[in-house]
Amino acid sequence: MKRADFAIGTIFYTSTGQQWRCTDVGSRTILAIELKPDLDKSWFNGPPYAVVEVPFDEYDIPGCYRSEEEAIEDAIHEADTSGHPGYPHEDVIRMVKEERACAVEAKYPNNGLLRFDRIREDGELLHPYVAWKSGDGWIIRLYLPFLHEYAEMPEVDLLRLPIATEVDIKKRAKTVSKKQ
Repeated sequence: MKRADFAIGTIFYTSTGQQWRCTDVGSRTILAIELKPDLDKSWFNGPPYAVVEVPFDEYDIPGCYRSEEEAIEDAIHEADTSGHPGYPHEDVIRMVKEERACAVEAKYPNNGLLRFDRIREDGELLHPYVAWKSGDGWIIRLYLPFLHEYAEMPEVDLLRLPIATEVDIKKRAKTVSKKQ
């Protein structure tokens, strides 16, 4: 969906299968409440709402769908057209275990930094997934999906790298396919 597709009251879904209702439309964001099926409908009366209104920004909105069918169709299209190599099961398990271990030690205060893949100067895709305290700063753990490798980087260095775009990912995928 696009921001222009939303109006107050629009019902939509996210790729995780959650159902939402738009409660406000801004110039680059929307607000919505999750329509949790286990809650009585009176929880969704408002404004003000008894449930939390969640912001969706310009990176979240394309992951919203008018129906579950549209979400499935988009996922199939993305799998067929994206250059992203995906995440093997073993790597997902490792990332989840590391995330849980680090959460026990210290809560990372800047989770927004972990939302977006980044592009390194050499064109390599970096997927940040966890952070841990080191001295006065934070170290970000990265997964490099095209190489199936792991790396680390100081938080400030990752922050300085550009957010990966579809063009970046397709460009990186082409360099991999040329080598094969």
